[in-house]
Amino acid sequence: MKQRYPEPTVGGLIFNSEGKALLVKSDKWRDHYCIPGGHIELGETMREALLREIKEETGLDVHDVEFALMQEFIFDEAFHEERHFLFLDFVCQTDAQEDEVALNYENQDYTWVFLEE
Repeated sequence: MKQRYPEPTVGGLIFNSEGKALLVKSDKWRDHYCIPGGHIELGETMREALLREIKEETGLDVHDVEFALMQEFIFDEAFHEERHFLFLDFVCQTDAQEDEVALNYENQDYTWVFLEE
């Protein structure tokens, strides 16, 4: 079915105790690295969606969640399908260690990086 409205999504830039950020590699994003996240379900707050999506995609629990920015993504070739998204991105923290990430089927790899990288 053809998309009729923009899709609101949440994403989390997750930092660990060393100050590194988590990036996940996704075939949906043509094997590029991105931040974990996904759609807001009906009846869910943005924060609830963020916590759920991060747990589903990485197995991580996060805290100190703060809104960072909103981005429009309109039919960009970076995504594997022609879609119009509204990205609501957050910065958050995890107490997990780097090797505690448990990826689901949506992501093929992950890395922790300093922002300078």
